[in-house]
Amino acid sequence: MLHGRSAEQSVIDRLLSDARESRSGALLVRGEPGIGKTALLDYAAETAEAIGNTRVIRGTGVEPESELPFAGLHLLLRPVLDRAGALPAQQERALRAAFGLAAAEAGDRLLVGLAVLSLLSELAEDGPLLVLVDDAQWLDRASAEALLFAARRLDAEGIALVLAAREPFTAPGVAELTLGGIDPVAASALLGSVAGGGIDPVVRYRVLAEARGNPLALIELPAALSRAGSPGGRPGDPAGDPAGDTALPLTERVQDAFLDRFRRLPEATQGLLAVAAASGTGGLDVVLPAAATFGDHLEDLHPAESAGLVRVEAGAVVFRHPLVRAAVYQGIPPSLRLAVHRALAEALTGADDADRRAWHLAMAATGPDEEVAAELERTAARASERSGYAAAASAYDRAARLSALPGARARRLTLAAEAAIWAGELDRAGALAEQGARQLAVLAGDAGRTGDADDHGGPGGESREDEGGRSGAGAGTGEGDGSPALRARLTHVRATAGFMRGAPREAYDALLDGAAPVDGARAARMLIQAFHSAWYLGEPEVARVAERLRALTLPPGDPLAPVAGFVTAVLSGSGDLPPLTEVVAEARRAGADSPRDLVQVCGIGLAAGQDAEVGEVARSLVEEARTRGTIGVLPTLLFFSAETELFHGRHRDALTAADEGLRIARDTGQAQWAGQLSAFLAYLAAVEGDDGRCHALVNDALADGVVGTGWTAWALGTLDLGHGRVEAALTRLAPLAGGYQVSETRCVPDLVEAAVRLGDPERAAGPFARYHDWARRTGRPWAHALALRCRALLEDSEECFTAALEAGARPFEQARTELLYGEWLRRTRRKSDARPHLRAALETFERLEAAPWAARARTELGATGSAAPEAPAPGVLARLTPQELQIVRLAAGGLSNRDIAAQLFLSPRTVGYHLYKAYPKLGVASRGELRDIVLFA
Repeated sequence: MLHGRSAEQSVIDRLLSDARESRSGALLVRGEPGIGKTALLDYAAETAEAIGNTRVIRGTGVEPESELPFAGLHLLLRPVLDRAGALPAQQERALRAAFGLAAAEAGDRLLVGLAVLSLLSELAEDGPLLVLVDDAQWLDRASAEALLFAARRLDAEGIALVLAAREPFTAPGVAELTLGGIDPVAASALLGSVAGGGIDPVVRYRVLAEARGNPLALIELPAALSRAGSPGGRPGDPAGDPAGDTALPLTERVQDAFLDRFRRLPEATQGLLAVAAASGTGGLDVVLPAAATFGDHLEDLHPAESAGLVRVEAGAVVFRHPLVRAAVYQGIPPSLRLAVHRALAEALTGADDADRRAWHLAMAATGPDEEVAAELERTAARASERSGYAAAASAYDRAARLSALPGARARRLTLAAEAAIWAGELDRAGALAEQGARQLAVLAGDAGRTGDADDHGGPGGESREDEGGRSGAGAGTGEGDGSPALRARLTHVRATAGFMRGAPREAYDALLDGAAPVDGARAARMLIQAFHSAWYLGEPEVARVAERLRALTLPPGDPLAPVAGFVTAVLSGSGDLPPLTEVVAEARRAGADSPRDLVQVCGIGLAAGQDAEVGEVARSLVEEARTRGTIGVLPTLLFFSAETELFHGRHRDALTAADEGLRIARDTGQAQWAGQLSAFLAYLAAVEGDDGRCHALVNDALADGVVGTGWTAWALGTLDLGHGRVEAALTRLAPLAGGYQVSETRCVPDLVEAAVRLGDPERAAGPFARYHDWARRTGRPWAHALALRCRALLEDSEECFTAALEAGARPFEQARTELLYGEWLRRTRRKSDARPHLRAALETFERLEAAPWAARARTELGATGSAAPEAPAPGVLARLTPQELQIVRLAAGGLSNRDIAAQLFLSPRTVGYHLYKAYPKLGVASRGELRDIVLFA
């Protein structure tokens, strides 16, 4: 029976009810130790079993295993791994590799999260599924990431996922239920059920006052207080002397109560519990051999079982509560603790135990130990191969601390920092890199001990490590680790961390300085990343990077040579550029790490006006990233893809790409790209005239710390222009227009329109001159058409209007030219000439759902004396949400639900659910009818 938890039980009941209706949900139960989190999970399990037809799988985080990648996830999913064969092949391989059951392949760390989602969905095919994870704060980072990735994507599978954790565990995007103390009436009832009527009134009062409604304290403190006040007790013991110190926090007092009970056990029992507490899993196959070295055996466990501190379950010693294990472990004298870890290391003899053995050896070390450091480095390498980057960072870090020489320490700290970057732990990466820099400073000038460290590249997509972009472990050996290559590598990781934390200036300066003393291949990667940072700083910085790239000599056949050449050609203002598709093809033939080495070239391609080529490259890289499971690079690629869709007038497709990119950016913690995509979506909302959504998305972008505000300013300027707030539009666009970034270049026609309509064309003269020169260099007809439209406005020239229409811009811009020319014709009293242009503009605006522009065209058409036609009904595809549209298109192309799920990082049942919702909107009854709908809509 749970006392005082009816409200919390109702939340669990709703989750289980939703699961029975094929609706999924995730919940984080948060609270201090002993507050009742486990009891609530027990209630969920018992309720599910009582209902029937609901499968329950349960796991828990184990503190000593929090540095072993995917250890927590393996404990949770081990009983159901027989169903992994039903997953898409790539996901099955990723999951098995994560658990050390298959060879690791290149891939993204979050591909395992997608596999978890698919596996849980597969289990839910048999009926509702309840997944319970206790002590989530002790999950290793890789397990927690995979579970939360899956949790955020739950939809229509019939899965209830409940995690219980104390601070500081967080679960962004997951609903939270915070447990406080139970009310006084419930606390009194619980105390009465535990202590009965024989409890001393003074003790009862103390317990109720000090427990503050914490159920575990209500259960444990009465005995501790009674013992402390008894003749055999120990007055002054913080466990609870009625006359003693009560200043200890409640958690520590309860833990001390457990420690007091532990110390009352026989010495042999204490020794056996000490080994079990240090072991992590408590498996008897390891605990008993290790305990035997101290003369302790299985029968010595009985007193602890009788005291209710532990139980033996499934071949393991299970502590009643994590505070019991913590009390036992912390109660071990330091010298004995070292011996316990050494004994556990000696008991772990299997090949699968190498990582646990390495950590126990590290815990037993009393000073620098190169042999143990090398074992930890191998552990880190294995963790990286399995995409357990947080665990790899910890192992490299500990190996560095056990290193005897500064060079080895610096190299391992560099590896740790790189792994932390891949884990998304940017502050940790920066701190590790700073430590590495200090170690290199120790080596400065000691040329006799400087050699060449292996150069596996830095993180963040600019390196050429292995196909997954993972740092190689064991990179370089011995003391010779103060080389320029290692220094550059460390600089690279420091700069990457700085840029991803929103410090482009810091990254730019470090990369330019760090690239100077190293070879061409390494320097190219650093300079291309420096170019990315410079892009958000200003033209002088961009020009400086371009100059350095031009002066760089790359070795023959280097895969970044065509990329570097293209970047420098664009930045030099060359009008004779090779198509981006050819540049990418050449880089691929030379062995470029695709898509990571090629992603940023899409941005420079847009700056060159090669929209069609960028669209083709971005689509191919998106497809490749989906196939390979490199999820983390998708927000960047989808942003570039969305830009090209927008510029070609395919606003709905742009919305779909940006919407997916934003979801993934938030899932993967990429605040920079979440901000950029929010800003882009704000522009789309501005085109539709949606003030509320536009401003909300701009606020989201700024909250995400978007680097550069080009798209946000363009979005707000476009919104004002569409609604006729011309002065506001000019004020927003004037500081932005005319720069080198994509938004700064392409907003110039809007600035010209605003300036002319306000009667202040001079404010647009400078930006237009630069835009005209840019349009000429691109050689693109659509760019020439927009330049002509600007001249038509600035010079009041009908000839330029007609030339602009003949040159042909993209649909949205062509319609705007038709509108402006129609307005010009009406003002010159040529109403009959204006009508066809205004009707053409209106038709396009309505098709693109550009409401303010359509309203303006209707008003102008009415002013010509012609009634505007009725607005056509939206196309059938316009009735779908972006995600539904994406799923319908893939289904129309013949992909199965499982294939679609793998591409979009959803579960197959969620795909089926969205199709089920889409069918009535489209007026179809089956999958076979979708192809014609998509083709002819």
